[in-house]
Amino acid sequence: MPRLAPVTGKSDVPAEHHRVVDAVVDVFGGVRGPFSMLLHSPRLAERVLGLVKFFRDESVVEGRLRSVAILAAVREREAAYVWAAQVGAARRAGVREEVIDLLRAKGDPAALPAEEREIVTYTRQLMRTNRVDQATFDALNKRHGAQWLVELTAAANYFALLSGVVNAFEVAAPADGDKLPS
Repeated sequence: MPRLAPVTGKSDVPAEHHRVVDAVVDVFGGVRGPFSMLLHSPRLAERVLGLVKFFRDESVVEGRLRSVAILAAVREREAAYVWAAQVGAARRAGVREEVIDLLRAKGDPAALPAEEREIVTYTRQLMRTNRVDQATFDALNKRHGAQWLVELTAAANYFALLSGVVNAFEVAAPADGDKLPS
């Protein structure tokens, strides 16, 4: 049971913010998850929603690789709702089941191909220590460049933000979603 009543539609926000609810529905097909809490602050929800559109439509980071970072970040934050929502997106983006299983188990990424291993290592370091060692940073920067690395970092942290929202307000994962270990 969430700690606050979830916003589920226009009737839950003042009329001047109905357009924000409409925008959330346009992106997600409904109001749920972190946005059911974020809409308690419609102006904040509106700004956060802009990043969803950026990552989906404009980022230079390929969806498959972005999904690896997102799942790594969400798993570190133990966010069951966001994990359940993002596993399906990761599969659609081409993330292999073995990578999803490894991330779910917080397993050792050593056996992954270099590109995926570097992303998992980078994201885990960032989530666990708020820092990244120089060798890990340099490997991704050399492989992809500055813009790519900035956008990957922002995506991981954006999903860490969403994870914090669902965790703080105890938004339960959907019953039919992919589960994290207890």
